[in-house]
Amino acid sequence: MPSNEELAELLDPATAALLTVECQQGVVGTDSALPELAEEARASGALGNVARLVSAAHTAAVQVLHAVAERRPDGRGANRNARLFRAAQRLPVQQLSGTKAVRIAPPIEVADQDLVVRRLHGLSPIAGTDADALLRNLGCRTVIVTGVSANVAIPNAVFDLVNLGYTAVVPADAIAGVPSDYTPAMVRNTLALVATVTTTDDVLGSWKRPRRAKRA
Repeated sequence: MPSNEELAELLDPATAALLTVECQQGVVGTDSALPELAEEARASGALGNVARLVSAAHTAAVQVLHAVAERRPDGRGANRNARLFRAAQRLPVQQLSGTKAVRIAPPIEVADQDLVVRRLHGLSPIAGTDADALLRNLGCRTVIVTGVSANVAIPNAVFDLVNLGYTAVVPADAIAGVPSDYTPAMVRNTLALVATVTTTDDVLGSWKRPRRAKRA
């Protein structure tokens, strides 16, 4: 893990953003289409840690982006080229635009200054969405990736961010996947190779720590 000084530099509120991935009611809420994933996100503490990070980001003036996966009621434009997409069409809860399923789930709070990035297709909250343009326009260089799932969307987000030139930071206790032992193995063997892995408490501590003036 990085030193406190290195992490503080990476997480400078002027150039960092916090990304929540698919933390929506139809995914991690009480009426989830994926109850096993929703239970893991809550039981592991990941969802609570995302909420803590979002609250602290609001206080520290760190930009928050919420990435939401949804589909039109008619399915127009949605992928059908993988088993995952075909299975999703048969789930009892659908992530339909404008419904409760695509609202951000408690206990995460959405502030007026937050940005919500919605996608109708694909697996990534970054590729094919407005996220990259928004982050660049905001002057962001580091993106803290949180949410679900460690199986698909989280690694997609990290890889896409790195390919686009951002530094990805992953608080390992603020992401979740299934089964429960998959997430730490994926973080250790995959994400740690391309992202800065840290903890929720270390991120929170960085934002509370006084910043030293940079040398001229």
